[in-house]
Amino acid sequence: MTKDNDGTGFRMTGPKVLAIMLTAFGTIIAVNLTLAYSAVSTFPGLEVKNSYVASQNFNEELAAQQALGWNVSADIAGDELVLSIIGPDGYPAQVATLDALLGAATHVRDDQRPDFVFLDGAFRAPVQIAPGNWNIRLRATAADGTLFQQRVVLHVDG
Repeated sequence: MTKDNDGTGFRMTGPKVLAIMLTAFGTIIAVNLTLAYSAVSTFPGLEVKNSYVASQNFNEELAAQQALGWNVSADIAGDELVLSIIGPDGYPAQVATLDALLGAATHVRDDQRPDFVFLDGAFRAPVQIAPGNWNIRLRATAADGTLFQQRVVLHVDG
């Protein structure tokens, strides 16, 4: 081994510098590609198939939905999701149909469609969810046929 000027026996050569740079930048690129793949593969990012078509009747649908005067809240009681839809009179709203998609805010792998039963003034369904932030994408139809859509945020404490 040849000695360098300070007598330590270590020389920084061109191939060593190249190896260090390739390792450092290779690691950074590999991590970025992994995170980009994870972000794209776990979140669909799609709310509606065609935003132009969805926007055509938005104002009319929003006005009809707001005219219902419904107030929606969600909570977890044990292993049960409790969804309350209260009308403007303070009593449970007259809901003809109810469909909901329960999912984590960041990915779709744990999405589930709860099977609700109306009991004690609220819609109840057994669910298995971990602590964290969840979204309920609610679609309900009023007795008069008015469509009600809302995203309800649900925070589950751990």
